[in-house]
Amino acid sequence: MKDAGYKTDLTFSLCDVEDEEKENALYEHSEKLAITFWLISTPPGTPIRITKNLRVCDDCHNATKIISRIIGREIIARDANQFHHFKDGFCSCGDYW
Repeated sequence: MKDAGYKTDLTFSLCDVEDEEKENALYEHSEKLAITFWLISTPPGTPIRITKNLRVCDDCHNATKIISRIIGREIIARDANQFHHFKDGFCSCGDYW
C-alpha cells in the first residue's frame, strides 16, 4: 500500500504513545481488519461489504480507496452517516462526508 501512495495519518490515533505505536494502532482499525478477512475468505472479484456503527476515519477512508485500486474489487462500506462505494481508487462520496 505504501508503494501505491498510502501514508498513515497519525492524527487519527488518539493514544499518547510514540509515532510507531500510533501507526500500528491504525492498522488495527475495524475496517482494515474486515477488508483483510474478506480478502482471505472470498474468491477474487467478490464485492466486499462492511457495516459499522461509527463514522469511518479519514485514514481508513484513504486506505480503502487505495486497497480498492490495488485489489481491483468494489468495497461498499456503510458507516453511521452514509454509504461509501469504493472502486478503482475512488469513493462515491467524492471525499466529502
